[in-house]
Amino acid sequence: MAPALPGRAKSDLMKRYTKLILLTLITLVSCREVLEPQPVDLLVDQLALNEPADVETVRIGLYSSLRGMAAPMIIAGDFTADYIQHNGTFTDYRELGTKQITAANGAVSALWSAMYRTIYVANFIIERLPEVSGVRDQTRRQVLAEARFMRGFAYFVGAHTYGAVPKVTNTDQTANRNIGRTPKAEILAFALEDYQAALADAPDEAASAAYVSKNVVRAALARYYLYQKNWAQAEQFATQVIDSKAYTLESDYQTIVTADFTDESILEVGYTVSDDPGTSTFGLNNILVGRREVIPSNQVVVALISPEAGTRRSTITFNSQQLKGSDNGWTVRKYGSADEDNNNIVLFRLAEMYLIRAEARAQLGRLSGANGALADLNVLRNRASVTALTSGSQADILSAIERERIYELAFEGHRWYDLVRTGRAQAVMTAFSPNWNSRYELWPVPQSEIQRNPALKGNQNPGY
Repeated sequence: MAPALPGRAKSDLMKRYTKLILLTLITLVSCREVLEPQPVDLLVDQLALNEPADVETVRIGLYSSLRGMAAPMIIAGDFTADYIQHNGTFTDYRELGTKQITAANGAVSALWSAMYRTIYVANFIIERLPEVSGVRDQTRRQVLAEARFMRGFAYFVGAHTYGAVPKVTNTDQTANRNIGRTPKAEILAFALEDYQAALADAPDEAASAAYVSKNVVRAALARYYLYQKNWAQAEQFATQVIDSKAYTLESDYQTIVTADFTDESILEVGYTVSDDPGTSTFGLNNILVGRREVIPSNQVVVALISPEAGTRRSTITFNSQQLKGSDNGWTVRKYGSADEDNNNIVLFRLAEMYLIRAEARAQLGRLSGANGALADLNVLRNRASVTALTSGSQADILSAIERERIYELAFEGHRWYDLVRTGRAQAVMTAFSPNWNSRYELWPVPQSEIQRNPALKGNQNPGY
């Protein structure tokens, strides 16, 4: 019998196994489809779900659609806010860097298209899978749970990015070409229904962080309730993920920057050399490293190299050879190229659960002690090799949590959403850019969608 592998070796083996699975799955889906989603009409026409053998192929399409959402989500969350400054020639990134965003922006359109691609594939599965005979009951429940989670996640992102969006619940192409916007609150209630259904039937454990499990849904619910200011529920679901012991914080923060499928990853979208988005118009490595269309803003650089950031300064790196003109020489390191081991995009990880729980506890007035906000903050500060916080008022601790989210989660797609949900966007962003306007608390409905969908005409977000 072979000797048992130590924990880290076993983890590395699982990561290699996961990448092998992803490579096998991705070969069934073209690179162009992942990076530049085809029109939904064509996509739905190509799907087939008539017999048990079709289930895995359609499931692959569902996860592929989630990969298409990932990079535009990071762009929305961090490029809209105060983390970047424009350094290149692309109009899309000039608009985001100078805070003069238009409805014709390509990133705005890319996220919308990828979001609805995910929704359509999920709807297809939800409609068809219950009618396919011969599918194992466990498989049916799991794939339906994955579809409900993906649809709920897409609508959660859509509601917090665009506000009211069309509520598409089926694959009737004729009807879906003419659907108006549903109020944000109703979209979020629908997303919650999907999350709750997914939680019931998702597997207790997944093969790796590339797949949906109950803890993935719990992590999404923790974020959902944080955004809703339902502090008790946010604390509850974050605690369930933390207490599951399924994830452990990496001892060295730099591992978060340089490696895929770390021990604290709850859900991340995986890429291989065959479908890596690094060279696409919206590929993070291409934008941040290759072309350097945007670079870390001076403000975020100051934050990340401060003593309070500790080892989390490894998120960015400095090269004096790039220090010229308006280029400050700093580069984001979190997204590598196709042949590096850090080109995945993390959607949920354990550190965020500690930050969610800390914020919820602070809002509930539980500041110190073993079950207080400071204890959760200090777990992350200890990992970062910075001094623990020992006291503070509620306002002081909430400010500390905002700073910790910068240090810990920079360039993982949270900043703009954080500023908007906490009511801090105007104060922070008007100090950052003279061009900031309150309309940028939502992205515009893409102009191409308004031209394509009659029900959207005259129903743009205010100010665009």
